Amino acid sequence: MQFEPGPRGYTPSRSTCPLISVSEPLPPRTGARLLVDQLLIQGVNHVFCVPGESYLGVLDALHDARTIRLVVNRHESGTTFMADAYAKLTGQPGVAFVTRGPGATNAAIGIHTAFQDSTPMVMFVGQVGSDFVEREAFQEVDYRRMFGQMTKWVAQIDRADRVPEYVARAFQVATSGRPGPVVLALPEDMQTQTAEVPDALCHQPLQAAPSDTQIAALRRALGQAQRPLVLLGGFGWTQPACENLRRWAEANHLPVACAFRFQDLFDNRHPNYVGDVGIGINPKLAQRVKDADLLIAIGPRLGEMTTSGYALLEVPRPRQALIHVHQGIEELGRVYQPALAICSGMPQFASRLAMMMPIENPAWRATTAEARAEYALWQNRPPVYAHSVPKLDLWQVIDRLREALPEDTIICNGAGNFSGWAHRFWRYTGLRTQLAPTAGSMGYGLPAAIAAKIVAPERTVVCFAGDGDFLMTGQELATAVQCQAAPIVLVFNNGMYGTIRMHQEREFPARVHGTQLANPHFGLLAQAYGAAGFVVERTDEFAPAIVQALEHTQLKRTPALIELRCDPEVITPNATLSAIRATAQLQRS
Repeated sequence: MQFEPGPRGYTPSRSTCPLISVSEPLPPRTGARLLVDQLLIQGVNHVFCVPGESYLGVLDALHDARTIRLVVNRHESGTTFMADAYAKLTGQPGVAFVTRGPGATNAAIGIHTAFQDSTPMVMFVGQVGSDFVEREAFQEVDYRRMFGQMTKWVAQIDRADRVPEYVARAFQVATSGRPGPVVLALPEDMQTQTAEVPDALCHQPLQAAPSDTQIAALRRALGQAQRPLVLLGGFGWTQPACENLRRWAEANHLPVACAFRFQDLFDNRHPNYVGDVGIGINPKLAQRVKDADLLIAIGPRLGEMTTSGYALLEVPRPRQALIHVHQGIEELGRVYQPALAICSGMPQFASRLAMMMPIENPAWRATTAEARAEYALWQNRPPVYAHSVPKLDLWQVIDRLREALPEDTIICNGAGNFSGWAHRFWRYTGLRTQLAPTAGSMGYGLPAAIAAKIVAPERTVVCFAGDGDFLMTGQELATAVQCQAAPIVLVFNNGMYGTIRMHQEREFPARVHGTQLANPHFGLLAQAYGAAGFVVERTDEFAPAIVQALEHTQLKRTPALIELRCDPEVITPNATLSAIRATAQLQRS
């Protein structure tokens, strides 16, 4: 029995576990065995974990579930980051297991990331036995209080006979409406209890769809517009949905931008693509957002990063006529009151757009070409090189990457100024070519790249990481080697927490404190883990290094790391540290 495809192409299947009739004799199963059986029913094929004694029963049950690949991490942040990336890449909910107390607190960063990114995830946490609860037992935490604000649902399974019910609900909640993380606590004694209960059914992700009235209202608004702009973002897109959106944009000659770290929703090489709306936005595109008389936001939350600190749109009533389409009804009108609010899944909405009659002779046709030309100019050599080009030209590094890598390369990154080079100068070719946290989580890039290489070993995966960013989760190189996952990792080493240093110079110029870093030799560190390690200090060294890295990952099936020793002055594509400091000092004088 097959269900219809859900978000981003996920097709849950019950073929791995046949239905058990309630009238048949039911074999007694432990809570742990029941849990693993439910995972199989829910279509789970990868589980990310750091093992712990609080869920040994589940680990034992997973031993017999050979269709589930167990990926063992070196830190729980890597576990939840990988589960998040897995979900973003496949459309299936990511599944994580961590132990109680310290394991859960370490994992919290990935839960928060999944919540803000609207990523479906189910995390299971070991818990003290029910006979020890409320005594502040060893590593005891009340997970309802701990995770309540950053999940869609938190619960504890106290009885083995309720395992099917809780697991089914967890997957249903995580994948329906606005997707997000769910946390289930597993008391140790529950895992060894036995029960004779039937299995649940596979979950069916549910999304709303636009009404005929809403689609008609959208078309009327578009027909009356002079300066419309389409803004894409959010989770839940499928390849057909992206194709339907593209056809609609082409038919109506519409300019299309992508929200912060959702640049893979529309081919950046397409003539209708006009740039990304996020940190480091093209000032001309920012002005176009402000000047638009109709903004059609399909999927994004319209949060702080996408709205440039809520400055591109006025709160609560934007000057632009806002049509906001989102999966979560609670998100519509949260900050901005739209002229038209549509609660819908992305495939459901995009299919209606593809059927819409196009607007004849639209007034904005010429401005779409103008906006595209502005995007092309934004791709040129940045102004930071106006006076001198450093030994290692990062603009040329991205250019060499475009020449060397396949079109379907997956680019992953964590948080830091280094990511601006990928956001601005890399051209994402389509869906599932970008994995990055909108929550701005440092350390995300490497675990995401490893998860991507595990899920899609045939594709090239490149991680952009800063020196501070990389060392948050750098130990996951050991996981990559163990799993024979072979991403290429670019470490931008400028010897500091660059983003914080930039803000420090703006707010307290020339008072540098707490942002310097003493780093290891990243190339040798990679080799110590069993990966290949290279160091690049000059522009002409990068092209041969990336070729060697590609050859190594393809032949050896282990990661390759290239340490880019960057000029600390080149803090962003637009400004040097000295210029930022000088401007701040001038303003204070």
